[in-house]
Amino acid sequence: MSDTSDCIFCKIVAGELPSTEVLSSERTYAFRDINPGAPTHVLVIPREHVVDNAAGLGAEHGDLLAEMIDTAQRVATQEGVAERGFRLVFNVGPDALNSVPHLHLHVLGGRQLGLMG
Repeated sequence: MSDTSDCIFCKIVAGELPSTEVLSSERTYAFRDINPGAPTHVLVIPREHVVDNAAGLGAEHGDLLAEMIDTAQRVATQEGVAERGFRLVFNVGPDALNSVPHLHLHVLGGRQLGLMG
């Protein structure tokens, strides 16, 4: 795991950096991506820096992962993209453009999304 003292997402959760909150739960925080790839582009993060990305997840993270998915589904409903469809994406590593080493889930929707890859 990386040094969390310089983690951008940890600073957002702590209120040290600004963000546009969309939804939050006891263990998650959802906010608008500052460089959106779709009309709806929201990041869902754990409030606690658990792992750097989805490659570090294990069975012991099942409850947190379920809460992240629940938050993402609630975001999709709140944002009006649940009915037409949305994409949930975990990026892992530099080839996937994972630029912030703090587990996060992208919620993308609001238009037809192209094929991956």
